[in-house]
Amino acid sequence: MVKRILARANPGQVLKHRRVRDYALMTLGILITAWGLNAFLIPNKLAAGGVSGLATVFYYLFIDEFGVTVPIGVQMLLMNAVLLVIGVRAKGWRYGAKTVYGMVAMSVAVDVLAPFTPHLASHDQLLAVLYGGAITGIGMGLVFKARGNTGGTDIVAQLLVEKVNLGIGQLMLLADAFVTLVAAIVLGPDLALYGAVAVFVMGAVIDVVQEGLSVEKAAFIICDEPGRVADAVLHQLGRGATGFVARGLYSAEQREVVFTVVSRREIDALKALVHAVDPRAFVVIANVHEALGEGFREIGVVE
Repeated sequence: MVKRILARANPGQVLKHRRVRDYALMTLGILITAWGLNAFLIPNKLAAGGVSGLATVFYYLFIDEFGVTVPIGVQMLLMNAVLLVIGVRAKGWRYGAKTVYGMVAMSVAVDVLAPFTPHLASHDQLLAVLYGGAITGIGMGLVFKARGNTGGTDIVAQLLVEKVNLGIGQLMLLADAFVTLVAAIVLGPDLALYGAVAVFVMGAVIDVVQEGLSVEKAAFIICDEPGRVADAVLHQLGRGATGFVARGLYSAEQREVVFTVVSRREIDALKALVHAVDPRAFVVIANVHEALGEGFREIGVVE
């Protein structure tokens, strides 16, 4: 019902509601990320890339070398502030309120939650990596889903993307590799490698949060009986189907391709139906991260 109301609302109301939802989602994601850092990664000396990873390295370096404790959240805020100033001078004010909010909120959350967060998996680095990477990945995935960020490597990548022949994703990976190298020098190669594993776990979980689990399947069916296949999909599976004309480059013949999306549990029934109609059919099946519309989840601005 809420989705239908929002779909009929004027654009201004929809955008206003979306902004409230985005900041709420960002706040939740930041709190989850900060808890994961304090519970698993920071106490186990795991630098999982980015500004938080670099701050973790310096945190232990200052303690070991100078006996001084510099809160990680404070370090993150200072690093991000420097990066933001450089970014504004280089490209103008293009980062927006969400980036500033993400920077400040993450730094504050890490330091405020630290005294109240238990240190978990302190005797098992692998568990700390897996749980820490997964939990921080969930949190950062929610932040990205709200179209926000927490600064750090995002700003570095945006500053360098026009100067080198690499994409933003590659530059962010290089920034994380740099943090891993610094961690190897300061904390030792074993802890640095564990931190690198946490980076990959975090990245995989972020993708799942943003894209969703692959619970639907898309099928492209090329056959001699497209009408009968489409009829079987429509009336026996109860799914919609779309036909479009394609030309085989080897045979130079035009054929109609049947496209349909089904649930995971229906994929075997679909293959059986296609085989019964045309055993020589060529079928391509792909994972679908999200299907919106009739027969699946309703389209709406609230997720």
